Amino acid sequence: MATAVLVLSACGDKDIKGAKNWPVEDFNYTNQDKKAFGLKDLEGKVWMADFIFTNCDTVCPPMTANMAEIQEMAAEEGIKNIEFVSFSVDPETDTPEALKEYAEKFDADLKNWNFLTGFEQEEIEEFAVKYFKTPVVMPKEGDQVIHGTSFFLVGKDGKIKTFYSGVSNVPYDDIIKDIKTLQ
Repeated sequence: MATAVLVLSACGDKDIKGAKNWPVEDFNYTNQDKKAFGLKDLEGKVWMADFIFTNCDTVCPPMTANMAEIQEMAAEEGIKNIEFVSFSVDPETDTPEALKEYAEKFDADLKNWNFLTGFEQEEIEEFAVKYFKTPVVMPKEGDQVIHGTSFFLVGKDGKIKTFYSGVSNVPYDDIIKDIKTLQ
């Protein structure tokens, strides 16, 4: 009898094993097209997020290329209702125009990938730590913002389920599998 209950509960499970379930609070920023974009635009959708900036000379280019690969794989798998969100960690430099130009370098499909700015430096630093548990720190000298390099997978319920390496050894197949699980 107990076995039947376990099997039934597993069949209805639409979550990832060991899910973090960190809630993301409402936000409303500006995307690469100078349009407002926020949590309300992501309601009921699975989404992936990362933190990047356009003049990064180390981890951001490979992170963005890797996210573009995931976007392409999802499209090839026929996954619908998936969004990609890249938060700028250098909002003063990263204007909507700069973000759009950056996105185009990586062939990002902007139909379901938004690059966000339109907030103060302090705000993105607090937002990243509070909800994504990842650091963002503008150094006192230089222009290379210190930030985490993870990709975050958020469920339809607006909660962060898990995160992955965004720079090297990216587990592409696991990410696609987890996206499908949450669909």
